[in-house]
Amino acid sequence: SACLFTDVGSLLTFLSFLCCVSRKRCSTDDSCFTLNITSCDNITVTVTVTVTVLFFEIVVSGGTAVLTVVAMPHLDIVTNVTILNSVALMSTFLQVISQCSAKQNNRFLVPSLTALALILLGYVLFGFLYIMKDPGDVQMIIWVGLAIGGSFLVSFNWWETYFKVISESSSNVRLKNLCKDMSRCENVLHMLSSIIRIAVTAAVVGAYVPLGKMDWEVVMSIPSRETRYIVITIGVQLVSTALCHWFAVAACKMHALRRCYIIPLYLASLGVMVFYIVPVIVYYQEYKIGLNGTATNFSTYCTFEVDQRDVNLTGGIYPELVLDVTHTLCSAVSWWLGLVLATLHLWFLNVFRIQRTQELFVRRLYDGAFIEQSLLLNSRYDIQSKTKVKSFRDYETVTVYLCATMWHETYSEMMNLVISLFRLDRYRPKRDQKATDFIFEAHIFFDDAFVDIEKPLRTSDTERPAGGRIIIVMPHGNNIIIHFKDKDLIRHKKRWSQVMYLYFLLGWNLVAKYYPRWQKGGEETGLKLELQKEKHNTYLLALDGDTDFQPSALMLLIDRLRMYPRVGAACGRIHPTGSGPAVWFQKFEYAISHWLQKTAEHVIGCVLCSPGCFSLFRAAALMDDNVMRRYQGWRVEYNAASDAYTNAPEDFKELYNQRRRWGPSTLANIVDLLGATKQITKKNPSISKLFMFYQLFAIVSAILAPATICLLVAGHLAFIFNIHSAAALVISTIPPAIYLGLCFKLKADTQISLAAAFSVVYAFLMMVVTMSIIGAMVKDQTILTPSSIFVIAMASIYIITAIMHPQEFHLVFYGFLYIICIPSAYLLLIIYSMTNLDNVSWGTRETKAPTSASTQSSPQTRSQKGSRSQVGLCRWEGVGVGGFTLFTDYRLTFSFDSVSFRPFPSFFRFWVELQEKYLKPLPDDKERKMKVASDLKELRNKINFAFFMLNAMWLSATFTLQVFEASFSITVPKVNMNLEETDSMVTIDPIAFMFILGFAMSVIIQFFAMFYHRYLKGKKKVCNYANDEAGFVSVSGCVTRGARRRPVFQHKLQPLFLCLLLL
Repeated sequence: SACLFTDVGSLLTFLSFLCCVSRKRCSTDDSCFTLNITSCDNITVTVTVTVTVLFFEIVVSGGTAVLTVVAMPHLDIVTNVTILNSVALMSTFLQVISQCSAKQNNRFLVPSLTALALILLGYVLFGFLYIMKDPGDVQMIIWVGLAIGGSFLVSFNWWETYFKVISESSSNVRLKNLCKDMSRCENVLHMLSSIIRIAVTAAVVGAYVPLGKMDWEVVMSIPSRETRYIVITIGVQLVSTALCHWFAVAACKMHALRRCYIIPLYLASLGVMVFYIVPVIVYYQEYKIGLNGTATNFSTYCTFEVDQRDVNLTGGIYPELVLDVTHTLCSAVSWWLGLVLATLHLWFLNVFRIQRTQELFVRRLYDGAFIEQSLLLNSRYDIQSKTKVKSFRDYETVTVYLCATMWHETYSEMMNLVISLFRLDRYRPKRDQKATDFIFEAHIFFDDAFVDIEKPLRTSDTERPAGGRIIIVMPHGNNIIIHFKDKDLIRHKKRWSQVMYLYFLLGWNLVAKYYPRWQKGGEETGLKLELQKEKHNTYLLALDGDTDFQPSALMLLIDRLRMYPRVGAACGRIHPTGSGPAVWFQKFEYAISHWLQKTAEHVIGCVLCSPGCFSLFRAAALMDDNVMRRYQGWRVEYNAASDAYTNAPEDFKELYNQRRRWGPSTLANIVDLLGATKQITKKNPSISKLFMFYQLFAIVSAILAPATICLLVAGHLAFIFNIHSAAALVISTIPPAIYLGLCFKLKADTQISLAAAFSVVYAFLMMVVTMSIIGAMVKDQTILTPSSIFVIAMASIYIITAIMHPQEFHLVFYGFLYIICIPSAYLLLIIYSMTNLDNVSWGTRETKAPTSASTQSSPQTRSQKGSRSQVGLCRWEGVGVGGFTLFTDYRLTFSFDSVSFRPFPSFFRFWVELQEKYLKPLPDDKERKMKVASDLKELRNKINFAFFMLNAMWLSATFTLQVFEASFSITVPKVNMNLEETDSMVTIDPIAFMFILGFAMSVIIQFFAMFYHRYLKGKKKVCNYANDEAGFVSVSGCVTRGARRRPVFQHKLQPLFLCLLLL
C-alpha cells in the first residue's frame, strides 16, 4: 500500500508540474503544486544537489522496501507495529548535531540525547530477545538484521528537516549554497525522488522474489477472495492515511497543535500496543483467580502459556500473542519513549496565525506506511533556547480604506455600518497599538445631502468643489471621514461616489505625496519601488451603507491578499437580512449561489463577481494601467468564512427592480468575457479554456431559461391533464408570450403588478407539479424515471450541501419557496429585465428614507441637513453594542471643504480638476436625453430580438420532436424499485434530455468543487482568533506557542479532531 500510494502521488505531482510549466504560472494556493523558483522557464538543478538528494532517496526507499516487503512478513504483528517508532533514530542524531552547532543554551539537548539512547536501547533489546527465542535459527537472525537495517535506513527520510538548521549555524559557504539550491528546486527534487522511490521499490521486490526462491507465477496467482481482501485493505490504508494527513494539517493551522495533533499521533501506536496487551492482562487475572489463591507472578504465567500450552488454548492465536507481547514490550516502550522525546520540541513550536502548509512541514509528501511518524518527524524544527522570547510575524503594515456609499439609507441601516466601524476601532485601536499588521480609515460618501435655501452660504461654490466633510475621531483614535456630496457640484448616485473615492484615495492619498519628493530631487527608481510597494500594501474595502460585519471577517480578507500577492480582490459570504417571503427567497438563493457557484468559480477558475457590499481590493490591481482595463492577470478569490450582512429588498417591486439591474449586466459581462477567451486564457493563469467552456454552458443555460421553464410547465401540464406534449407546450407558452407583448407597451410598475399576479398562478402550478412528481413515483412504484432521478438528485445535492454548512443548514427550509418561485425568477423576471434594458434608473431607494429614528416632516436647509447629521452622530453616545459603550470618550472634529482646502491649494486643485474631468454634473439637455433614450430603445429591441429568437428556436425544435415523437424520441423500459423491468416504457426527448444532463453535470461540478473548497481549502480558513477579555479578537501578529492561546471555536472542534485522528 505504501508503494501504491507513492506511485499515485508521484504521478499526480508530475502531471501538476507539467501543467504549471506549460502555463508558465506560479499557483496562489499551497494545496496545489507550487513552483518555488524565481523563474518558471529556467529550472536548473545542480549536480551536487541532485546527487545528494537522490542518494538519500535511494537509501530511504531501499530501507522502506526491505523493511516492509522483506523483513516484516517474518516478524510478529506486535513487533511490526512498534518497530515503526524506531525510525526516529537519525532524526534524534541530527537534532543533537543541530543544537550543538547552534552555539546557544538549548532547551532540548538533553531530551534529544535521551531519545537517541532509548532508540538504540530498543534496537538492542529487540535483537537480543528475538535471537534468544532460538539462537540456532540463522534465518531469523537475518530477518532481525534486515529489520534493524531497514528501519535505520528509513530514518534518513527526514534529514532535510534539520539540514537547513545546521546550514544556518554553519560557516561553510558550500553548505549554505547547497541549502539554497535545494530550496529553489525542491519541487523538481520531490518529483525525482518520487520516481526514484518507485524504481527502487520495484527493484527490491523484483530481486527478493528470486532470492527468496519464490515463483513469480505463484506470487501473481492470488485467489479472487484474497484479492478482494487485499484491495479492501489497501483502500482502507490509502483513505485513512490521506484523511489522517488532512486532519493533522487542519489541526496545526487551527492552532490545535497539542490536543488535536501531537497527542493523537502519540496515542496511535500506543493504542495499538494497548490493544494487544490488554487481553494478556485480562487472561492473567482470570488465571490468578483460577489458582484459588496460589502464589504466582506474571512471568510464571507467561512461561506457562507459552511453554506448557494450555489445553483450552492449543491451536489458537493467544499463545503466540503472549509470546509476541513478552518479547516485544521492552523494546516497544523504549522506542515509543524515544519518539516522544525526539518530538518534544513540537509542544513549543511557533505557529503563526497565517501559516502555509509548506511552512509547517518540510516535505510535501508523506509516507503512508509510517503515517504518524512521518507527520511528527516532518514537522518544522526550530532551535528552542532557554530564554523565552515572544516573537511576532514579520508582516508589513497594510493600509485599509473602508469606503461606504450612502443613497437614501434608513437610520437603522446606517447604524449597522456605524456599529461595525466602531467594532473595528476597538479591535485595532490607533492609540496604544498592540499590533501593527494594518491601519484603517473609514470614508462614507453621502449622496443628495443638501437642499436649496434662500439664504446663501458664507463661502462661494468655488471654494466647495465637493460639498461638505466631517471628520469623526472614534474612541480609540481611528477616523471616520464623512463626505457630503452636493449634486449641483458632483454627479450624484453611487457609481459616481465610487469614482470619487477611487481617485481621491488612490490618486491623491496614495500617489500625490511622491510628486513633491521627486521635485526635491528624490531618486526616481527608489521612489517608484516605494510607490509600488505601497500600492501593493494598500487595500480598499467596498461597503454598502447598511453592511454589518465583524472584524474577523475583514481579517480573513486581509489575510487572503497578504498571503497571495497575485490576488487582486477577495469577497466574503453575503447574508441577506430582513423579513417576508421575498427575503426568504433571497436567503436560499444567496446560499446556493455562494455554496455552489462561488466556490466552483474559486476552485476551477476565478471568481467573476466580487460584490460591492463587502469586498476587499488591492490598490495595485485597481491601478494596473487603469481601473477599467479588462481581465488582468490578477485573481479574485472567495472566502466562505468572511461573513457580512446586508439588507435585502423586502417587497416584490423592489426585488424585481434590483434584479432588472443585475441580470442584464451580468449577462453582458460574461458575454464580453467569452468574447475574449483567447486573450484572457493567455493573460490570466487562473482562467483556463475549460473554465471558459463551463461559463459558456452557464450563459447558454441562462439565455434559454425562459424556454426551459415553458418546457417544464408543459411537461407537467401533459402529466396532470393527460394531454399531448405538443399541445401542452403551446398552452405553456401563451401566458409568457402575452406578458412579453404587454411589457413593451405598459409602464414598469404595471409590468411588475402583472408579474406578481402571474407569479401567484405559477406558484400554485409549481405546487401541483411537485405533488405530481411525487404522485408519479408512488403510482409507478419507481424513482428511476429521468424526471424523478433529476429531482431527487438535485434535492440530494442541495441537502448534502446544506449539511456541509451546518451553521446555515436552516436555510434549506426556504428551498420549497424557492422551487415554487422558479417560474417567476427565471421566466417573468427575465422577460421584465430584458424588455426594460433601456431603463437606466437605479431601481431601488429611489425615494428618500428617514435618516433618523424619528421622521421629521419639516423642510430642511442645506446647512440644517449637515447640522442634523452632526447632531445625529452626537446622539450615538451611550448606545450599547457587543457589551461595551460606543462613545465613552469621543471627539468630533468638523471641517468643511471651505476651511480644509485653504491651507492645501494643491489639494483644492486636485478636486477642481477631478470635478471638471469626471464628476461635473451633466447639463440638462433635453435633445441629448431624447437621443440617448432613442438609442437605448433601439439597442433594447435588437438584444430582445436575438434573445427571444433563440428561445423561440429552442421551443420550436422541441415542439417538432414532440409532434414526431414516434420517430425521434428515445424509449427505455421503466424499472421498478427492485430494478425489475415493467411492461411500460418511458419516452425521452433527446434534446431536453441532453440539456437536463448538461445542467446536472454543471451542478455536479459545482457540488464537487464545493467539497474541495469546503474541506481541502477549509484548513486554510484559520479560525484562530483568540478571545480577549472583552470577547474581541486578539492581536493577529503574535504567534501561538503550542495551543496555549485557544482559538474562538477551537474547543468545539478539538474532540472531533481527536476522535478522527485516533480512528
